[in-house]
Amino acid sequence: MLRSLKRRAEFQRKAGEIYGAIVTQARQPVFYARLGIPDTPTGRYEMVVIHLFLVLERLRGEGASGEPVAQELVDAFVADMDDSLRELGTGDIGVPRRVKRAAAGFYQRSKDYREAIGAGGRALELALARYLRGPDPGEPRIAALAEYVRAAMASLAGQQAVEVIGGGFSFPDPSALAMAEP
Repeated sequence: MLRSLKRRAEFQRKAGEIYGAIVTQARQPVFYARLGIPDTPTGRYEMVVIHLFLVLERLRGEGASGEPVAQELVDAFVADMDDSLRELGTGDIGVPRRVKRAAAGFYQRSKDYREAIGAGGRALELALARYLRGPDPGEPRIAALAEYVRAAMASLAGQQAVEVIGGGFSFPDPSALAMAEP
């Protein structure tokens, strides 16, 4: 039993490191300054969701070996949503409902992004535009974000499983987006 608790603690530690890397990447100023993602709680949520989706998709490719860290990673996301809502002043009674809504939104977006990537063409641009509420799917900024998502998926796929599971992975540099300053 003690061994099981130690393993879970190790998975939680790794997930915490990975989640920290996800949030750091999602907060890169280029997404907000050059791509016009609103630098608001909603805009930051969308960027965290995109990056969490990318990492979870990579872990999904590892089958059973990626599952424990993936589950702890989702738990870290839910805990972060809870903390963030409380910091924003959401009352104790409203927090669980909003956390549940944030988690459901993550799962819906993940499903839609996975299907869009599988469909090819401009399906990813359409999905991104729908969730970022506002930009036209044909807008260059949405195309640049879709390009980044595809590059990040390829980058993560090319990294060793032990690096990803251990938190030693990297995302592509978003400042290299083929996009002019607004």
